[in-house]
Amino acid sequence: MRKITLSAVAAAAAFVAMPAAAQDTAPDGSRAFGIDPYVAVLGGWEQFDNEPNEAGIPAARSGRLDGSLVQGIVGFNVPLGPVFIGAEGNAVKGISGDIDWEYGVAGRAGVRAGESGLIYGKVGYQWVNFAAFGKDSPDYHAMTYGLGFEVGPKDIGLSGLTGNAGIRFRGEVTTFGDTQSLRPMAGLVAHF
Repeated sequence: MRKITLSAVAAAAAFVAMPAAAQDTAPDGSRAFGIDPYVAVLGGWEQFDNEPNEAGIPAARSGRLDGSLVQGIVGFNVPLGPVFIGAEGNAVKGISGDIDWEYGVAGRAGVRAGESGLIYGKVGYQWVNFAAFGKDSPDYHAMTYGLGFEVGPKDIGLSGLTGNAGIRFRGEVTTFGDTQSLRPMAGLVAHF
């Protein structure tokens, strides 16, 4: 069901963005075709279910496994007119709560929207290590799925603040495994 929903959203957004296909550049001056590398720093929260799952994460003794996080991302997009594809790697550090470290990779696909925005779906693989299970905690791993968006300064009424520097605000929500966790994150992305 999740894949059907992601496909429907991507198809609808691509239909709306079709007029941009004939352009050599996006409205913000970035290339319509090529490679668009980026780095990002996001902050957020993750909470895991307190029941057995295919990743083998044991139930927490008191409540659910959760915590606040800071995440670093390095990736690239390949703009294809009104749509894009890309890949990224991430490293996450728990700053409070039960999560120690996470790391993973994901592929992204979506549509370009507005002056400099992106709407995307992502699928990847993530490893997580819990401080709550002690120093010798194993890394648990599973597929991840997510939806997100990026908006540039022009999209939120701040045209002229950064010009074409490529700074964007990013928000996304991802899950671990078959929705064993919910992880909303937000932060800044610098496109080069």
